[in-house]
Amino acid sequence: MTTTLRCALVGTGAVAGHHARAVAAHPRAELVAVTDLDPAAARAFAERHGSPRVHESLDALLADEQPDVVLICTPPGVHREQAVAALAAGAHVVVEKPPAPSLDELDEMRAAADAAGRRLAVVFQQRTGTAAAHVKRLLVSGALGRPLIATCQTLWFRDADYFAVPWRGAWETEGGGTTLGHGIHQLDLLAHLLGDWHSLEARMWRLDRETRTEDASTATIRFASGVIAQVVTSAVSPRETSSIRIDTQKATVTVDHLYGHGHENWRITPAPGFEGEAAGWTLPEAEERSDHAPLLRDVFDAILADAPLPDTADAPARSLELVAAMYASAAADGAVVTPGELAQHPTHRRSFASPVTDLRGGTP
Repeated sequence: MTTTLRCALVGTGAVAGHHARAVAAHPRAELVAVTDLDPAAARAFAERHGSPRVHESLDALLADEQPDVVLICTPPGVHREQAVAALAAGAHVVVEKPPAPSLDELDEMRAAADAAGRRLAVVFQQRTGTAAAHVKRLLVSGALGRPLIATCQTLWFRDADYFAVPWRGAWETEGGGTTLGHGIHQLDLLAHLLGDWHSLEARMWRLDRETRTEDASTATIRFASGVIAQVVTSAVSPRETSSIRIDTQKATVTVDHLYGHGHENWRITPAPGFEGEAAGWTLPEAEERSDHAPLLRDVFDAILADAPLPDTADAPARSLELVAAMYASAAADGAVVTPGELAQHPTHRRSFASPVTDLRGGTP
């Protein structure tokens, strides 16, 4: 393995800055090249982030640079094409969420990674941070008793200008609405903490925005462990919040934040009679907040050590399967969907396009 990972970045929009800063923070990684459909945007980005070389296309970048890692920060509709090309060129791939607009396309990306002997990591940075790791250990060890019921809320606000971006709000280019683009973060953290899902039922809603997809969704998920979770996702909520609550036999665990969490966002409240155990649940003294930097650090370290990806970047299909099942359920008027049914689904492995109940006038 090279002493330093030569990283290249595709797409220089807002999220790309998080990637560039994470690369700069790693002692054995450097950003050597970028590309974007807008050459001026790529040049401006390069000037802000150490002056990596700017290429007119991904193909030119791969041919000229032969990077060790390609960071994909483009809209989801092109993720499969770009990831497969980078993997075929011998690079490891780190792709922003959602990893693909369909399960079939993600399967192609995973197969390409296996064929090339390279890593495919998906950015779900909400899994990171010392608090999330601590809570997961408590849940897995049984220290909090059996988890019983949960809520998962992604209540965000996106105005008309947000939906006016040409590729947004269309099944063909964005893949889905707020469930796929926003709610997947908290769904991923919920599944990271609670494990495999057993079944779910969901509905898609269009409440106020001009979009062909949904601007809100609701779901009930039953996890394999027996936990029942109620999920609400919205792009029309002025007081924004991202939150998860898990009630166990011994305690209530909550995290309330917006786009990132630290120790101050987490709380573990003992049930009556279990106050004496709470001292053993205290968050560790050393704190690391959730962010792109720790996720990419751990991915880079795994690549350098030729080790498996960390649990903050593994299981790329888990949360996308939850999203796919939600859309599949909505397409069947809220019917229950199981992992087995989703694995053989006739439509929703290749597309998430689903009926959306339009309530923008107050009535269907």
